[in-house]
This record gives sequence, structure tokens and C-alpha cells, in this order.
Amino acid sequence: MTTAPILEVKRLEKRFGAVVAATGIDVEVRPRDRIGIIGTNGAGKTTFVNMVTGYLEPSGGDIRFEGRSVLGRPPREVTRLGICRSFQVPQVFGSRTVLENLVMALALAEATGLALLADPWTSDRAERARRTLAEYGIGDQADREAGLVSQGVRKLLDIAMAMAHRPKILLLDEPTSGVSQEEKLAIMATVMEALDREGVTVLFVEHDMDIVARYAGRVLAFMEGRIIADGPPQDALNHPKVLEVIVGEGSFSGARATQREPADA
Repeated sequence: MTTAPILEVKRLEKRFGAVVAATGIDVEVRPRDRIGIIGTNGAGKTTFVNMVTGYLEPSGGDIRFEGRSVLGRPPREVTRLGICRSFQVPQVFGSRTVLENLVMALALAEATGLALLADPWTSDRAERARRTLAEYGIGDQADREAGLVSQGVRKLLDIAMAMAHRPKILLLDEPTSGVSQEEKLAIMATVMEALDREGVTVLFVEHDMDIVARYAGRVLAFMEGRIIADGPPQDALNHPKVLEVIVGEGSFSGARATQREPADA
């Protein structure tokens, strides 16, 4: 029996005056999918993510989450429904500790109304935050100011903060950008293992094709606001137009692999 889509994007469009940023986008996402989103700068990847998460209103089409339209809903409401995101530049408070950042995220996820004005710090939240930081491999950074830790730690913290809302779908905007080559695989392995444990559906924008080939079960390739390939990595990354415009012949090692290596290889 085929699992019903958790997210359906139909004929999605976005225009800025005469500029077409997205057109004719049709995507179905099923629970626990691992989807890599690729494309050159300006191809429409972030526009797509912004529309799905409520940061940008589409010019046409529909976005349905668990069978109901989420068009016109603001980002906070979309988040509460179960669609969250992380950002290319981590959204953390640099003057607060890593632990305090996550405690505040937990408080925002749990509190409503006047409770939002209360002190976010409780022993229960602090304990849960420390456990979460340990799961993301950054427990030893808990008491350091977020502005002083490495970019890789900030990325993991940003994702942990998004997960405080217990989303069903998480969209990651370039989770390894600005991170050293040595850290990239370890960061993605940590993130994917954590999200697998939670059963979260993941879409991630990524420019590193080796990361895409290794961690995506499916790839959406964007060009000029359209999807030009949608399929398993070995198919999508070897699509002639994707090779010509996005990947480039011989530019990475993973595209021609017939299957993904295990995360700990």
C-alpha cells in the first residue's frame, strides 16, 4: 500500500514583477523522505523553501500539508503545524551560551500567550537541552557563548533549535555551507542520525554533490525556477542537463555511484 504524501506542492509559482523565480513546480513528499535540493545560485531552491515554510507568499499554485492547504499562513503558524526550517546563516543569539539558546527555543516551542513572557529557564528544560546537545555531538560546547563556537557547532545548534518544535518536516538550507571539508561528513551524519531517530521527513538544499549523493534518497534539481530532474541520486545527478549546468563532468566523486555508502563508511 502506497503511503499518502505528507507534503504536496502543486503548480507552484513565484513572480517578482517580470522576474519569474519559480514556475510549474509539482512535488510530492512522503513521510521519512530524504530529499536533496540542488541547483546553481538563483535557480529557485531557496525561493521554494521560503514558500513552503511561509516566508514567501506564492503567486500561484498550492501547498498542502497532511491534506490541507497552508497557503497564506505565516511562518510561526506553519511551524506549529509541523513544518520547520534551519537557515544558511544559523539564527542563534551569539551573546548567549549554546545551552541558553536551546532552552529559549524549547520555551518558544512550548509556551503560548502570556507564558511567552515568563522566564524560559527551568531545570527541566535545561536538562532536556543538555541531553539534546549531547545527541547532536555538541554537549561539550553547552556553556560556551554561541558567538564563539565554530560554524559547524552553530549549524548543529540551529538544527537542534528547529527540532525543539518537534516538526514532521524539516527543511535545511545549506546545512554544510561555511563548514570545513573535514567537518561536513561528520555534521551530516550526526544530523541524519538524529532526524532518523525522530522519524522526521527531511529536505535539504546543498551545493556539495558528494553530500547529496551520500545522504539523499531522492534529488530535486532546479534550474531557472523549474525542476529539471526528480529521482534517485544516481539518476538525477547523471541527468544530462544536471551534469551540464549544475554538477559538471568529473566535478565530484559520488554522482556516478550506483548506491549510497553507509553513513559510517
